[in-house]
Amino acid sequence: MGKESIKLIANNKKAFHDYFIEDKYEAGISLAGTEVKSLRMGKCSVKEAFIRIEKGEVIIYGMHISPYEKGNIFNKDPLRPRKLLLHKHEINKIAGKMAEKGYTVVPIQVYFKGSLVKVEIALARGKKLYDKRQDIAKKDQRRESEREFKVKNLY
Repeated sequence: MGKESIKLIANNKKAFHDYFIEDKYEAGISLAGTEVKSLRMGKCSVKEAFIRIEKGEVIIYGMHISPYEKGNIFNKDPLRPRKLLLHKHEINKIAGKMAEKGYTVVPIQVYFKGSLVKVEIALARGKKLYDKRQDIAKKDQRRESEREFKVKNLY
């Protein structure tokens, strides 16, 4: 496994549906040993996760890492809050943007980068209902045009 090889563990498609993604950041995550073993098996979900900044620290809530099957008393709570590791200037920049109305921070994906577990987080602005409808209409239109193109090229 190379130093820069990336292996995706979990991603959050719901974030792209519910938010406009502004900036992306790569953060490390503080984990216990059995949690890393569970992640290597792909047992992770970030669909319901959210991120807060408390006392200058970035903490992710609602990230579910299933308990390691072969673990024992060392298994941690699957939904416990976990600390994200970012530089101080990145935390200050994110906190400044979060103070503005309508901005939030959401996790986009969890992956291995080399042997380290990383979380890609994004500064996002919430979509209104009509924005979601426009996205769905664009997606349907693109799908329809691809279908027509495929049928046209068959004959």
